[in-house]
Amino acid sequence: MISRRDFLQVSMAASALVGASGFGNWSRLAAQQALTQDQLLEFETFGNLTLIHITDIHAQLMPIYFREPEVNLGIGAAKGQMPHITGADFRRFYGIEDGSPSAYALTYNDFSALARAYGRMGGMDRVATVVNAIRSDRPDALLLDGGDTWHGSYTCFHTEGQDVVNVMNALKPDAMTFHWEFTLGTDRVTELVEGLPFAALGQNIFDAEWDEPSELFKPYKFFERGGVKVAVIGQAFPYMPIANPGWMFPEFSFGIREENMQAMVDEVRAEGAEVVVVLSHNGFDVDKKMAGRVTGIDVILSGHTHDALPEPVQVEQTYVIASGSNGKFVSRVDLDIRDGRMMGLKHKLIPIFSDVIAPDPAVTALINAQREPHIDQLREVIGRTDENSLLYRRGNFNGSWDDLICDALLSEREADIAMSPGVRWGPSILPGQEITREDIWNVTSMSYGAAYRTEMTGEFLHVVLEDVGDNLFNPDPYYQQGGDMVRVGGLGYRIDVSKPQGSRITDMTLLKTGEKIDPAKSYTVAGWASVNEGTEGPQIWDVVESHIRKLGTVSVTPNTSVEVVGA
Repeated sequence: MISRRDFLQVSMAASALVGASGFGNWSRLAAQQALTQDQLLEFETFGNLTLIHITDIHAQLMPIYFREPEVNLGIGAAKGQMPHITGADFRRFYGIEDGSPSAYALTYNDFSALARAYGRMGGMDRVATVVNAIRSDRPDALLLDGGDTWHGSYTCFHTEGQDVVNVMNALKPDAMTFHWEFTLGTDRVTELVEGLPFAALGQNIFDAEWDEPSELFKPYKFFERGGVKVAVIGQAFPYMPIANPGWMFPEFSFGIREENMQAMVDEVRAEGAEVVVVLSHNGFDVDKKMAGRVTGIDVILSGHTHDALPEPVQVEQTYVIASGSNGKFVSRVDLDIRDGRMMGLKHKLIPIFSDVIAPDPAVTALINAQREPHIDQLREVIGRTDENSLLYRRGNFNGSWDDLICDALLSEREADIAMSPGVRWGPSILPGQEITREDIWNVTSMSYGAAYRTEMTGEFLHVVLEDVGDNLFNPDPYYQQGGDMVRVGGLGYRIDVSKPQGSRITDMTLLKTGEKIDPAKSYTVAGWASVNEGTEGPQIWDVVESHIRKLGTVSVTPNTSVEVVGA
């Protein structure tokens, strides 16, 4: 196995244009000349095996704007390590020029201005073009989908995932793993998986009753590509019944199952695997920990946390690769496999600039066919943002989209406090842009979207914030079980991320009065995405649509209600 130093030397020697990872020097070049499709796709073929990785599409078939996080804190050993570096620090680390295409694609600064300069990103017909171009160069390349694919849009909700399945089938993946897909419910997931023309993988998906590996999801699959025997092992999201409603898929159990992963690696090696690839939806920090504890894995293709990194991160003898989300990027990974060992690796994170990469006509037609029955609903304009208001979601503590959702809950549900889940999916809306029904569904669509209204004591609110905070800021990655911090409206608090569970959250304040939250007092709380069965209330997309219609023009102000210390 090559060292990081050797990896950089191999990559640099392979292509002076794209630099060590296929991004750094490209960013400086692109800042000085017009982007072209040939430039974005340029790659000097290396070794004898190619992997193509996409992940966390969240049913975004069309080009979108998507702002990367401003705050992405690392805790414990992850502090200050990738992917927990953002903005200018991220650009300095990778040698990315301010204002360049890669600055726009990978960081949040000047997002609105750069978005107007470089346009939308993604679109599965553009992704198809990139995949086909790689296959034209390396016909037996493996296309691997990291999951969170059949969830996150109006058409996905109304077709129970069929629209995305149809489009993805046209791209001809070789395997995928899973997370949000399970929120379609056991019956629908089973129906879709049984009809897939490719492998559905998850070594950690077990039958809940018998605690045995699921028959529906195989732990791994072998492929013969480039004269190499490749084993791809699936790793589904480990914490399904915690982060999502377990009553929707009671037949299955999950977990990290590290010991079983080691057993699967040993098994495929014994059966002659020359290279072992883990297709993972663990999240990046969990994958890093697994890479340091499970031996024999060559590459982990990481998903779930939506990180987009221009270079692999090496842990022991394993390379962890992060390919972003929402169709913004495709990773190409070329491997040199000789004598049953990985001798070299070359990687490029390919940004999908929608105005530069030509759409694949067949996939465009297929996407249009999925959308056509719903097009009037999708395109209806509900409101617009003012000239200074950017709607975005990503960040550990708040995003302006969730601030707007919380405002809608406070107003429409007549509540003291609002809570919105810290999910990472959801495209951005630029200042002065129309807000359509499709845009609202892109940030709210899920199969358990009821907007509840209930009473909670101050003590219970504190417990909720502490529990979610531990899911995010536990120093052991194996206990980081959710997304970002729950968003709150009408409530301010202080969080010390360096403290242990139970003592992170202090100074909770009811914003409308400025009074401290009383542990013994009850407050009216509105929220959505409860994992509890039988939750009642209007659907969140209807609540948000009603609120935006009343506003007409949406104006958002900086959220200063959360004070973060200990970072």
